[in-house]
Amino acid sequence: MKLLVSVWFLCFLPLLCTAQANRDICNAKPKDLPLEPLCVYRSPDPEPGTEEPVEAEEEIPESTNPRVWELSKANSRFALSLFQELAKGKPTDNIFMSPISISTAFAMTKLGACNTTLEQLMKVFQFDTIKEKTSDQVHFFFAKLNCRLYRKKDKTTELVSANRLFGEKSLSFNETYQNISELIYGAKLLPLNFKEKPELSRMTINEWISNKTENRIQNTLPQGSIDPNTILVLVNTIYFKGQWRNKFDKENVMKDDFYVTDEKTCEVPMMYQETKFKYGKFDEDKVKVLEMPYRGEDITMVLILPTKGTTLSEVEKSLDLKKLVGWLDNMKEIKVAVQIPRFQIEDSFSLKEKLQSMGLQDLFSPHQASLPGLLADESDNVFISDAYHKAFLEVNEEGSEAAAATAVVAIGRSINFNREVFIANRPFLLLIRESTINTIIFMGRVANPCGGNQ
Repeated sequence: MKLLVSVWFLCFLPLLCTAQANRDICNAKPKDLPLEPLCVYRSPDPEPGTEEPVEAEEEIPESTNPRVWELSKANSRFALSLFQELAKGKPTDNIFMSPISISTAFAMTKLGACNTTLEQLMKVFQFDTIKEKTSDQVHFFFAKLNCRLYRKKDKTTELVSANRLFGEKSLSFNETYQNISELIYGAKLLPLNFKEKPELSRMTINEWISNKTENRIQNTLPQGSIDPNTILVLVNTIYFKGQWRNKFDKENVMKDDFYVTDEKTCEVPMMYQETKFKYGKFDEDKVKVLEMPYRGEDITMVLILPTKGTTLSEVEKSLDLKKLVGWLDNMKEIKVAVQIPRFQIEDSFSLKEKLQSMGLQDLFSPHQASLPGLLADESDNVFISDAYHKAFLEVNEEGSEAAAATAVVAIGRSINFNREVFIANRPFLLLIRESTINTIIFMGRVANPCGGNQ
């Protein structure tokens, strides 16, 4: 029988997405929550002589659970690994995704997994790097991370996520699986008639997704993705809408060339402002890095621009979490003249082949998958047929109220001895992150912004 993991994301930027955490969950301790899935995986202790060198003690952000901090890092490592896998198949295309939502959907899947299927899920999503080595504890830390990510940031910010399980109505699902899914991820089970009405079921799920994303993502599940053998569909939606702390003046938008390649250009509306941002120029790595905050300060967009003469693919291939954190930690707030395009990008793809290449083999195999924790009778003939992801991003001038604009004008009177220039008129990377714990919520490549500009 087939299980379809459906992962959908809308990011209408200044947009973003999230899950509303239960207040009791946010204040709970591990012993307060009945987290007892059918199977538990514990990372093996290293053999003597194979231990990795102990890293210098890092500073954990204030009021942050150390294991939540580790989960955030695990999700970010997965984000960079998945991005590099996507980049192999799309060397010159736009890419946009929400890695935290993909991790969330597969953490829900992990609730029913056993044997090597569970082990591969722990390794591919980097959950085994968390010092609390048992797989059941990951769900508790996800609950705490969700509380941190999806609290109300600012009255102008919407950060909303919703999860749902859609199950074949003739089957009985494991009660523990349902209870933990609802308790931790807010994912209630809705019975549908996949067996007799697969197309109607597909339309029902697509309508739910559309409603949760304010009608911005529609017809997400393609025809044929639901068939009579489908038993369960896991859905995650994510939506963000935020305003820049420092908005771009519409009077300062002008048409200019974007260099898709050295030989190919297209005309885009380029936005301009000059104000103080966190910025760094890292000559050794051949990049400039700019961080632009949204109102509320803790959600930011990070732009990574290769220096002239360096291709974006060179930067992507060598990018890892240690290097990224090094850039972010060493940026300084300085006056920067910024030009970035106004653009929209949309991306959709199947995750199956990418995750298989990363080591998630058994989950998608009808012969190897071990998911006995899903059904009440603990039958083990269930596998994942596919996983879909869709994301949308818009970047425009909207950003802050008049008071902030006035502050920008005041800053603009300063003498520009230390002014730097950041002109994103060639392919660049972007991250949307929760800056206090460096959780990558969205990640993408803007290779050609000319297709959907407004």
